[in-house]
Amino acid sequence: MDLMGGMQKALRRVLVARGVESETVDLDGQAVHYYSLKGQGSGPPVLLIHGLGGSANGFSRTFFGLAKRFSRVVAPDLPGHGFSNEYCGGEVCVANQFGVLRAFVEKVVGAPAFVVGNSLGGAMAVNLAAEDPRWVLALALVAPAGAELPEAENQALLNAFDVSSPAEARAFTKRLFHQTPLPALLLANELRRFYDTPTVKALTAEALASRLSLAPEAVRGLAMPVLFIWGGSERLLPSRSLDWFRRHLPEHAQVRVVEGFGHVPQMEQPDALVSHLVRFADVSGL
Repeated sequence: MDLMGGMQKALRRVLVARGVESETVDLDGQAVHYYSLKGQGSGPPVLLIHGLGGSANGFSRTFFGLAKRFSRVVAPDLPGHGFSNEYCGGEVCVANQFGVLRAFVEKVVGAPAFVVGNSLGGAMAVNLAAEDPRWVLALALVAPAGAELPEAENQALLNAFDVSSPAEARAFTKRLFHQTPLPALLLANELRRFYDTPTVKALTAEALASRLSLAPEAVRGLAMPVLFIWGGSERLLPSRSLDWFRRHLPEHAQVRVVEGFGHVPQMEQPDALVSHLVRFADVSGL
């Protein structure tokens, strides 16, 4: 029995029962699952982009808080994640993932949005804002990947996703949180299924081979309001990542190092993360 798969489906049923739409869209032959929740607020749509090995379910505890402030909340499962079909797209895996994301924005979101990206989703959000800024009213980067790192640190980071034993699974899980929830530790060995997929393996292999990182000029050139959130208990990404973004983010960017946040605050501290996002939106006039 696929315990984690069953739990993910159960969570989806709960979300649908509470009014969240669970849909699948075809994007040039790639089936992409996503959640959409109509909001009660007057703000723009919010697009939530998860990280490597994650899924839209990871943002589920932020949906209803964000819906109070914004007109719509949208969260896709990137190809090969969550309920979206396995896909890489040939040798240039990251580029093809980004192409699917951009097509999703155009076809499903269909309007300039407040884009929130976590980890790999943060790097993809930067690329979207740099390459097609008409879709990005404002940008929130939550522990984003994409900083240029020395080869040894880059390899150590990507090797962390190669989880092959229960002990490694528990160690990796602890790196994601400020204070690891007991259920996450008990299910750590099941959680490794999220990282043992063809898509995740292809993405990490490409990153190891080509040392993918964001272009500094793309980060410096972000003209829209930018919020950068880094956890005081970040244990997955090296501190050099924070230093790199601090050097290259535009002067108008707001940088917040938040105590009590780990790598995935949307899972551990969802209400606090929503508070930071709403406060930033208010200041930015969204």
